[in-house]
Amino acid sequence: MSQADDQTSMLILESVERRFDEVQALRGVSLAVLPGELYGLVGPDGAGKTTSIRLLAGLMAPTAGRVLVGGHDPLIERRRVRGVTGYMPQAYSLYGDLSVEENLHFFARMFGLDRQTYLERRKRLLGITRLAPFTSRRADALSGGMYKKLALACALLHRPGALLLDEPTNGVDPVSRRELWDLLGEFVSEGMSVLVSTPYMDEASRCHRVGLIHAGRLLIQGEPAEMLTRFEHEVYSLSGGERAQVESRLRACPQVLAFSPAGELLRAVVRSGERAALAARLEGSGARLGAIRPDFEDVFLARIRLAREQEQADA
Repeated sequence: MSQADDQTSMLILESVERRFDEVQALRGVSLAVLPGELYGLVGPDGAGKTTSIRLLAGLMAPTAGRVLVGGHDPLIERRRVRGVTGYMPQAYSLYGDLSVEENLHFFARMFGLDRQTYLERRKRLLGITRLAPFTSRRADALSGGMYKKLALACALLHRPGALLLDEPTNGVDPVSRRELWDLLGEFVSEGMSVLVSTPYMDEASRCHRVGLIHAGRLLIQGEPAEMLTRFEHEVYSLSGGERAQVESRLRACPQVLAFSPAGELLRAVVRSGERAALAARLEGSGARLGAIRPDFEDVFLARIRLAREQEQADA
């Protein structure tokens, strides 16, 4: 990563390794988030998403590599970095016995905001989160979506230049999930850098750039549309036939990189140019093939398979 990247990017992980005893949580992860950019770190549980975010929040040190927030080391310049960073972990601990208003006031005091500044920011945040009618409601009486929006409002009171969100929509209903993403879009449009982790592949399309992470490795990163356009393999839907038999044949087919259920159908990612080989494998099963466009889950599952093949080849 160049010196220019240091100067222009708000959030940087450079060749970062993180080990917990015998567990290698991160393996040479490098990413950079620009001002006004929404970057999605996408992957399953245990992939390294939370570790990446905690490193940027200054909650732990890397085993190797470099971490910068606004050009500063979050461990060496803790106070400076915390002043420009908002952080919302998976289990955000609001004070359940305090009201929405009281929680906001508590965090305002913690951030050292004067009364006038607090009142101005409180008004705006309550408005955009639609929590204004609920200021007297206790935090532990809020719905899951409202609780997450209050946590987000508390993390934004000091107007950070960077926002770190660890699976903010986990356990949230679909409407609140959409509203949370709309809020992120508004903050990013004002120049904030946002790094959000998510296990949901469909949320990737709402980001400016996405990094697909698995087993501590960043497999691929780029603009969502470009990643789908450049995907070199083929995706097919499979209908008909006896499900267990069809899955067994797909599992035994080396041309199939991945397959997954899609309601009554199956989706199969097939190596480029290998449709005929797949059709031969399925002959007599009653399954019918139909070409379809790839989605992020197809891309991700295929990348995991290819990464595992490379690891075996290097061993």
